Amino acid sequence: MSDEHAKTPADHIGDTVAQLKEMRHYSKNNVETLTAEWLLFDGELSKLKLADKIADLMDRQGQLHEALETAITDLEDVLEKMKPAPEE
Repeated sequence: MSDEHAKTPADHIGDTVAQLKEMRHYSKNNVETLTAEWLLFDGELSKLKLADKIADLMDRQGQLHEALETAITDLEDVLEKMKPAPEE
């Protein structure tokens, strides 16, 4: 790879933010799907004494989604600070 195509730290952060946003998208879809399934089968799962396990998974997935949001915001802030100041 030549020097003119080498990625800058800002490029790496931008790539990381893009990957985290993709993960956030799938995380959100997973939470929504699991919640829909949970609502359909809550009664049956309770009878099988499996409701707590599914509730724990839903909580963990929600925590992951929140952590992704925080990481994205933090990295976007860093990326913004890395931009060169506008020339006057």
